[in-house]
Amino acid sequence: MMDFDGVFADRRILVTGHTGFKGSWLALWLHHLGASVSACALAPHTDPSHYALLRLDEMIASQFLDIREFDSLHALFDRLQPEIVFHLAAQSLVRRSYGEPRMTFDTNIGGTVNVLEAVRGTPSVKACVIVTSDKCYENREWVWGYRENDPVGGRDPYSASKGAAEIVTRSYERSFFSVEQSDRVVGCATVRGGNVIGGGDWAGDRIIPDCVRSLSLGMPIALRNPSATRPWQHVLDPLSGYLLLAGRLLEAPQDYAGAWNFGPITPGSVTVEDIARRFVDAWGEGDISLPGGGPNELHEAHLLHLNIDRALRELLWQPRLDVHTAIDWTVTWYQQFYRHRADMRSVSLEQIDRYMRLDSPAKDRNL
Repeated sequence: MMDFDGVFADRRILVTGHTGFKGSWLALWLHHLGASVSACALAPHTDPSHYALLRLDEMIASQFLDIREFDSLHALFDRLQPEIVFHLAAQSLVRRSYGEPRMTFDTNIGGTVNVLEAVRGTPSVKACVIVTSDKCYENREWVWGYRENDPVGGRDPYSASKGAAEIVTRSYERSFFSVEQSDRVVGCATVRGGNVIGGGDWAGDRIIPDCVRSLSLGMPIALRNPSATRPWQHVLDPLSGYLLLAGRLLEAPQDYAGAWNFGPITPGSVTVEDIARRFVDAWGEGDISLPGGGPNELHEAHLLHLNIDRALRELLWQPRLDVHTAIDWTVTWYQQFYRHRADMRSVSLEQIDRYMRLDSPAKDRNL
């Protein structure tokens, strides 16, 4: 049973970005583990949203706040005095970053600076997990996985902003949170997850929400980049890594600081088209449309994989759901919503409990 040794029980924890897909799952899980959870984010930008379906504001101290507004953010830290901070608030879409590059940089870089500065000014904080992205790496279309010490960068504004957030966090860690520079040591780490899937995501320009929208309306799924490969994983897999890491940062902040990858065991062979076809099979009906690209298509990475050796070796973390199971759980969640109008808080908690009971890691098998 994965209970993280009870480390989160009664802990004061602040989550930024809790109205988003990953953030809502994380806030729910922390509350389920007995933590005293507070959270800040912009209002949900989709309808429906996982945040609203969970009725999360009934369970945690939720506040709508823009992380670009430092004074408001710092006042929140000062009032809450959190012990652990999970920073997930971000502009999270590659294609949107082309249309709104300034907002993307202001949020993903400036917002991260504000969070780290608030951490620096809040003596209660003992551990801080900054969530960036697998796209933070300078992508060279390698067939092997990127390691934590590979160069960060990015061609599109989103990827560049996430690479810059990595550099900013590393600077704060070395300059203000290490034993060499300060009497106060904060366990500060960045985490880079793969392309997460799971119930409750309705964002634009993502394959699973696109599948869900199309199938729920009886329309074919239009694939923008069918041959692109990504490190697909169920949302609970990287979140389990973030939680495990936060616990270690409390115990030994210097040993577990730095960058961490949390991806699937076999990241290399699954394309967007593979995912969509498997989703249709699990859904039980539907079709796929494969439109041709054009010369004005926006650039996105084609090959992208993560090397997770550090997490496997030093944290003894392993993903528990292979891509088949991840899709099955995701389809189950959405069909509970669309076909059965179920209580989605109960459905989400059941999946968290089921995940925590799993003993064996994900199997190494291809679609």
